[in-house]
Amino acid sequence: MKEFVIVTDTTTDLPREYVEKHHLYMMSLPYTLEGTSYTWENPMPVKEFYDKMRAGSLPTTSQANPEEAATLYESILKENDVDILHIAFSSGLSGSFNSCRIAAADVCEKYPDRRIVVVDSLAATLGQGLLVYKAVQLKEAGKNLDEIAVWLEENKYHLVHNFTVDDLFHLHRGGRLSKTAAIVGTMINLKPVLHVDDEGHLVMLSKVRGRKKSLIGLVDCMEKQLGDWKDKNDIIFISHGDCPEDAQFVADLIKERFGYENFMIDYIGATIGAHSGPGTVALFYMGDHR
Repeated sequence: MKEFVIVTDTTTDLPREYVEKHHLYMMSLPYTLEGTSYTWENPMPVKEFYDKMRAGSLPTTSQANPEEAATLYESILKENDVDILHIAFSSGLSGSFNSCRIAAADVCEKYPDRRIVVVDSLAATLGQGLLVYKAVQLKEAGKNLDEIAVWLEENKYHLVHNFTVDDLFHLHRGGRLSKTAAIVGTMINLKPVLHVDDEGHLVMLSKVRGRKKSLIGLVDCMEKQLGDWKDKNDIIFISHGDCPEDAQFVADLIKERFGYENFMIDYIGATIGAHSGPGTVALFYMGDHR
């Protein structure tokens, strides 16, 4: 069986040191802020990004196109005698997966002895990152590309994404909430708890009043969704929009309630953060259902 490499997108929000340590290839989904475009290779410091958003700057993002995906795939195949497993950003949130699928078919015509398998993660931020983490574990345990792709397809619907936002206007700007709902919700300090459904779309789970209640609500949902996976999770992922204390509050509550000790906590990167805004906290783990 031919060796293979794992490719994913900057939407995974995995720490750069993790990406480099495990020799992952990264497809950059660019973003623009104040007239300047940024990529994985040329990023804006993430704290500066959120400071600018708080000051009123509104970033824009772009999906990957087939030409960019093909360029990345070809650069890998020219340098290495390998196949490619690409764990892609949710098709429910972006057209990037479809661009990668088209690119994979085109590139494989040029390299008929190679394979490019593109998996729709139906996930975002460290949820997508958690699937990549699982794929890396399986690869390092000796599993081949096909075995890992099958595991991902069979288990991605067990990947739970729950999150809450601090500023409703970013949801409105992204078309997830009406302007009236954003105004009224802000006036009464309404904080939604949302999740990513089986189609990879954002869906409202509940609404509570107050920040602390929304953070506790993330853990309350976890209690309902863990099911048979309660003793199978070896790590819990939490990402945040420049609010590390709130992310740590959620981690501490999870430790207290479920006994988990292993966490990855990191920033929501600019591609997702542009739409969720400062103050977002997102929780990811494996459970019975999304």
